[in-house]
Amino acid sequence: MKRLELAHLLRAACDIAGDREVLVIGSQSILGAFDEDDLPPAATASIEADIAFLEDPDRTKADDVEAIIGEMSSFHQMNGIYAEGVHIETALYLPPGWRERLVSWPLQSSDPAEPRFLEPHDLAVAKLGAHRPKDLEFVDALLQARMLVLEELRSRAALLPDEHAPTRDRILGFLSSYPRGPQRSRA
Repeated sequence: MKRLELAHLLRAACDIAGDREVLVIGSQSILGAFDEDDLPPAATASIEADIAFLEDPDRTKADDVEAIIGEMSSFHQMNGIYAEGVHIETALYLPPGWRERLVSWPLQSSDPAEPRFLEPHDLAVAKLGAHRPKDLEFVDALLQARMLVLEELRSRAALLPDEHAPTRDRILGFLSSYPRGPQRSRA
């Protein structure tokens, strides 16, 4: 998925929900911090975006978005991309303080969306917590491309609360396989 495609999807989602404050929490959240041309192919391979709304306690907005522009919808068939309407709690392993670190795009005053995206290190911790092969490949690609700072990623993972101690330990174990050394981030 490219930024322009994601912007189109977000505008449609905001129109459907009648809410400008949209949050991208899945892998496509990386497009909030980096242009697709700077990212490794594994980081932009998905054709779906996990979209949540900051105010959606009963999940109505997410359900409406999924029903209208979700997988197998006419929007999906026409554009080759789709939204998965999710609730914020879908991302179980976000480090404390993630809301204060959200990133956003510059907006035009006429834009119907005020998109927010997970900061790349918070996104990576959530992906490592999910621990699916595609998530591990996603984080590995970002680390190999030096788009994440390894020590910052370790610090964020260490912030996970004790209720997630086994997941936190698994993430830190995964990260221990990467050599220490200079890492830089473009975010």
